[in-house]
Amino acid sequence: MILVVLAWIVISGRLIYLQYIGHRQFASVVVRQQVYKEKIPARPGDLLDRNGRLLATTIVTSSLFVIPQRLENQNDVAQICKLLDLDETHFLNRLKQNRNKLFLWVKRRLTDQELQDIRSLSLSDDVWGFRQEYRRKYPQGALAAHVLGLRDIDGKGQGGIEEAFDHMICGQDGYRFQIRDAHGRVIEVRNDSRVAARNGESLVTTLDSIIQLYTERQLQAIVKEWQPKSACAIVMGVKTGEVLAMASVPTFDLNHPENISESAWKNTAIASIYEPGSTLKPFIVAAALEKGILEKEEEFDCENGEYRMSKRVLHDHHSYGMLSVTDILVKSSNIGMAKIGERLTNPGLFEAVKAFSFGQKTGIQLPGELNGIVRPLKEWNIYSTGSIPMGQEIAVTPIQLISAHVALANQGKLLSPRLIRDQIDHNHFPRSDEEPEQVRPLVSTPIVSSEVADWLVRVPMLETVRRGTGRKAMLEEYAVFGKTGTAQKPDPKTGKYSSQLHVSSFICGAPAHDPQILVLVVVNEPSVGPNHYGGTIAGPPAAEILKQTLIYLRVPFDRNYRQHGKQAAGGLRNMLR
Repeated sequence: MILVVLAWIVISGRLIYLQYIGHRQFASVVVRQQVYKEKIPARPGDLLDRNGRLLATTIVTSSLFVIPQRLENQNDVAQICKLLDLDETHFLNRLKQNRNKLFLWVKRRLTDQELQDIRSLSLSDDVWGFRQEYRRKYPQGALAAHVLGLRDIDGKGQGGIEEAFDHMICGQDGYRFQIRDAHGRVIEVRNDSRVAARNGESLVTTLDSIIQLYTERQLQAIVKEWQPKSACAIVMGVKTGEVLAMASVPTFDLNHPENISESAWKNTAIASIYEPGSTLKPFIVAAALEKGILEKEEEFDCENGEYRMSKRVLHDHHSYGMLSVTDILVKSSNIGMAKIGERLTNPGLFEAVKAFSFGQKTGIQLPGELNGIVRPLKEWNIYSTGSIPMGQEIAVTPIQLISAHVALANQGKLLSPRLIRDQIDHNHFPRSDEEPEQVRPLVSTPIVSSEVADWLVRVPMLETVRRGTGRKAMLEEYAVFGKTGTAQKPDPKTGKYSSQLHVSSFICGAPAHDPQILVLVVVNEPSVGPNHYGGTIAGPPAAEILKQTLIYLRVPFDRNYRQHGKQAAGGLRNMLR
């Protein structure tokens, strides 16, 4: 009797505890088991080019899942693995590790053929099922791959615009509550507490698909002919700073990220740094003219190709005597530039380099942009006085270089490069959080006077293409201005400048009387041919991109220059004969 009484006391105590003390705790457990919060995914916004052509969109696909706890028929596993090209042993191990779970992905984002094959099987609805998921699709394949970036299997932006503007593109997921029975089956959907998903915003980029295609074709031609380690090209609007095209090789197909090589991920247009070589020279001349320590018609003795600066001896590719400021740029004389550098002195050179924003990011709105390298002034010496004017001892990114040249073409006003023109919100209700960042406004910063900038473009840089190192970039239809660059790279073994490793570059724009478009081509370590001059390797493709872009944009031909260009070309041929 005592034992019976004690047992009833224990049972009564437990009942009291369950009913009054532990009620809330157990009720909470029941609710968690019965009520499931189902996410309603938001559809990511599209990416469009400046004319509305689709660059990236989102489609609905089916994904297959299994409930391991209910799986009994192993024959189904073998059939499914065969149809979906899955490793059966690996999948069986996954099932074993998750045998007590009520959900396990089999394969996500099935192709149409895979979906049709799976549905042809007689699978139990209690064990196997499909879920609808969003899949990112890139209709243009590899076009502008580095600029666009991609979205991973979970919809997260990786690289390019997809990552930089992920907070705008991805949207906000919604949710709804489901009531499930003890076996995990849905018996009711509570739509009264449903929160709708807010789809992502579509972005209109500054890119033009046609110009991008022109640019990428030229880069592929460079790779085929010169076999470089890498190469890139940028096309930019002079008046707006808008990037019309940005391409880098090696590249990849956005629809097949599983095939991307490690070297192809890098967007060399913003994430590679190199010594700019002679493409830096116009900025040094601009700074000297702006300070009034140099006259446009001045002449310098270029010492017949050999000039001693302290313990250092500088050389030119050819032996020049007296050269005007124009011809120093046209013939790309290192000695002439070193003498201009001596007038500016190191503080003046440092001020000139920083004024054109070298050594800092341009703010292109793409992840991975580098600052470049400009050492502190206190680390400069007498070698720097001769090296900086010829484009050595500092390192720039291609986007920095073309942005700085846009300032010269735009009457001395520096523009921040832009990639986004507009944003489109497809939702019809207000946001629940803060408003997204708006499209960046046009920002213009005066660097040098319009007189100095116009003179550099219309005289030395125009003459560089007419009769200087950029002759191979001459066009009959337009007055092209430009500057070549052939920079030696340090030998990784010796640490000294190599005679074999070069970065060949060329920047050009047109029409010279009213610049509209600027094109930069940079070729890293071309491996074919004895000479790797920028005017030879990068000049012709840059000019071809420029020509196709101007014609596509219907920029009128420069009739006067066309006739003059033919005469100049004929005179040059006679001179060579």
